[in-house]
This record gives sequence, C-alpha cells and structure tokens, in this order.
Amino acid sequence: MNKKWIYAVVIAQLLLLGLFHSHAYAEPLPNVSIQIGDGTGTGTETPGTSAVSILLLLTVLSVAPAILVLMTSFTRIVIVLGFVRTSLGTQQMPPNQVLIGLAMFLTFFVMAPTLSQVNQVALQPYLKGEITQMQAFDKAAVPMKKFMFSQTREKDLLLFMKYTKTEKPKSYEDIPITVLVPAYAISELKTAFQMGFMIFIPFLIIDMVVSSTLMAMGMMMLPPVMISLPFKILLFVLVDGWYLIVKSLLISFNMT
Repeated sequence: MNKKWIYAVVIAQLLLLGLFHSHAYAEPLPNVSIQIGDGTGTGTETPGTSAVSILLLLTVLSVAPAILVLMTSFTRIVIVLGFVRTSLGTQQMPPNQVLIGLAMFLTFFVMAPTLSQVNQVALQPYLKGEITQMQAFDKAAVPMKKFMFSQTREKDLLLFMKYTKTEKPKSYEDIPITVLVPAYAISELKTAFQMGFMIFIPFLIIDMVVSSTLMAMGMMMLPPVMISLPFKILLFVLVDGWYLIVKSLLISFNMT
C-alpha cells in the first residue's frame, strides 16, 4: 500500500513538471537588450559614455595595482616600512593593513604634484572633450616620465635601452614608457634595500650586545630575542623612529 502511494506521488510530480515545461515553451522569453548611451545615435555623446571609453576604463582599473606599484613611489615606501618591522622583530606589529595603508597615503602625498599636473594637462581637457583619448594618454605620460626619470639611475636606464637598441633620447619625454618603467622599478628596489640596510644596523648592534651578554652570564637557554626586543622598541621610541623613517623617505624623493 505504501509503495502505491509513493508511485502515485512520483507520477503526479512528473505530470506537473511536464505541464510547467510545456507552458514555459509556449510563452517565449522576452528579449532583453543593453545599450550604452542615449540611443539617439546622433554622435553627440560625451567622451566618457562611449563603449570604447568604458572598455578602456575597465582595462585601466584592472592594471591599476601594477601602475601603483611600478610607476609611483609605493614600491620604495612599502619595502622600507617592511624593513623597519623586520629589523624591530615585532612579527606582525604593525599589521600589514597598517603598513600598506600608510604606504598608500605617503604615496599620494609624494605623487600629489605629479598627479595634479596629470589632471591639469590630460584629465580635465579630456573630460571637456578638448582632446582625444590617445592625446590624453600621451599628455598624462609626460609628468609620470618626469617623475620616474628623476628617480632612475642612468645605469639601469642604459641596461634596457641597450637591450631594446633604443637610440639615445634628447630628453626624458622621448624615452619609451616600456623602457622607463622597468628601469625605474629596479632603481627603486636598490634604493629601498640600501635604506633597509641602514635601518638594520642599530638594531643588529643591540642584538649582538644582548646575545654576548647572555652568553657571558651563562644563560644559554634564554632566547636573546626576548631580551633585545624591549630594548629595540625603547630605542625606536626614544629617537622618534617613525618620524625619522618618514622624513628619510621624503628626503629621498627630494621633498625637503
């Protein structure tokens, strides 16, 4: 008896499903279209509303992290801040979110004159429809090239110019962006590691003194890191370490 009820319920569900399926096919789905613009086709749309403009905007947003890292001061700042935390030996203090946030706002501060110039010569004229997209890109690249060229070593720049067999440019404006960006990136890495080495020295001396003292006292089982950490934090606070680090970073970008 139970099996008969089960069979009946299954057959009823199949019939209902068949009726719903046939009804769905009886009424076709409505057509849905997505259109960008006002639909008039008069060609008077603003530059920022065309399909090509939106596509280029999405492309720029997708590569924005690479632009931030390789074409601004972010690389040097975040590496130096990472060296500070490593030399202190405070593990995850300050946390990564704090270091990256501080590095981003310092980057905005350092890049403010350059970004302001990009806004004046490229972004605002483009939004007003005075220049095309390619002209805006070309004009925006000039201030960025000027900043990167001022921080790039000649040796690093010649490396990529010789590899690509690029002729000697008359000014920084003639340097291809594909040559200037990697040269600037390795120059920033070298500068950041040089600053990181100078930061490590005083903390390394404290570690050596504490380790030698513990060995002289016969305390072999006591980790030197536990004893040296408070002294390193105390030294860093007494000399106002964060102020000195940020000041050194600003001076390294010729922001005195």
